[in-house]
Amino acid sequence: MTPLFQYAILAGLIAGTVGLVLTLRLIARSLGRVKAEKAKDVPFAGGANSPDPAWVRYHFHYYGFALLFLAFDMEMAFMYPWAVVYQELGLTALLDMGVFLLILFLGLLYAWSQGALKRQ
Repeated sequence: MTPLFQYAILAGLIAGTVGLVLTLRLIARSLGRVKAEKAKDVPFAGGANSPDPAWVRYHFHYYGFALLFLAFDMEMAFMYPWAVVYQELGLTALLDMGVFLLILFLGLLYAWSQGALKRQ
């Protein structure tokens, strides 16, 4: 397969995707009727009107949970390529991943000891 043919396939896939999106949008627009209602602009929470405005600031405590999630999400992103090449590298790869996981685990223990995982 030549590089030009690969680019042609890629361009065809992109054109097909854009065409599908535009076709589905056209069908949805032609079948659905848009009704202007005042209630559509009101924030809604669990079957009742929300007393809070739509743009509420969250407590800073939740940023710690978000950072922990990102740390362990990145751990999974690093573990997949490691698992692919594990058999080629052997014990060295196992030790490297062990050090990586130990550092993340120590960070989790530190966050736990500081009370970052307590519910408020």
